[in-house]
Amino acid sequence: MALDAMKDASDEALLELYARGDPTAARSLTLRLGPVAYRLAHRYLQDRAEAEDVAQEALLRLWKIAPDWRRGEAQVTTWLYRVVANLATDRLRKRRGIGLDAAPEIADESDSALDEMMRRDRMAALEAALAQLPERQRIAVTLRHIDGLSNPEIAAAMETGVEAVESLTARGKRALGKLLAGRREELGFGDE
Repeated sequence: MALDAMKDASDEALLELYARGDPTAARSLTLRLGPVAYRLAHRYLQDRAEAEDVAQEALLRLWKIAPDWRRGEAQVTTWLYRVVANLATDRLRKRRGIGLDAAPEIADESDSALDEMMRRDRMAALEAALAQLPERQRIAVTLRHIDGLSNPEIAAAMETGVEAVESLTARGKRALGKLLAGRREELGFGDE
């Protein structure tokens, strides 16, 4: 099947096609899910190289289980979130005591220099504030409000209940508000 024809196929359908030997399905699914896995891993690890490693390992595990995939038991993305979260958590446990440095963001060339400086300042302040949150709050807040995952998706990725996710995100948002309170006007957050 051609790569263009696979744009509209579901993740589950692409995984099933791959399991039956269609390499184009694997390429299409990798192009679709690779960036998602990377972003999630980066949110946990705050390190580009480690995030790439985790995303690749998660996708390799997806390819290994493809022949045994049972449609309807879980969404492919939910399964992938859980695997990425587990791999990233394992890496965090191994490196306890090592500081988590925020990675610089890639500049959007359409912004003016001033807009870019303000965006970087805002992102740096947000990343610094997020780094001060307890790990589970930081992860829940970033998955919900930066990556746009739903509470049930976050609950599956973090292996916890939806109510726990709601509590973690609420507490995290309150803590971020307090951490950024003195800099809201300076950073251009206004009354958001």
